[in-house]
Amino acid sequence: MPTYVYGVILSEEDDEAIGDVFEVEQGIRDQPLTQHPETGQPVRRLLCAPYIAGIWSPMKMKKSMADNTLAKRGFTKYVKTGDGYEKTVGKGPDLLPRSSGK
Repeated sequence: MPTYVYGVILSEEDDEAIGDVFEVEQGIRDQPLTQHPETGQPVRRLLCAPYIAGIWSPMKMKKSMADNTLAKRGFTKYVKTGDGYEKTVGKGPDLLPRSSGK
């Protein structure tokens, strides 16, 4: 279901003056809200840029940074621990100790 953004109308004379903004999931065929669901204040739907998942979307980044993907591409992944950095995948050393320099 799409998520729509609404703004509370601050002035009856100027409906461009918008106060609090909130999001609501609604079906495409649902009528736009005219009142805030909790306070009853008048609202109008705002135009916003749509979210389009592209090459750098969070979903794609999570998949490309997965351990099996990194290993397949020859990378070594480390996770920070108390002693330094511990290897989770790859061919590098098992532990990279913390440097003593500050």
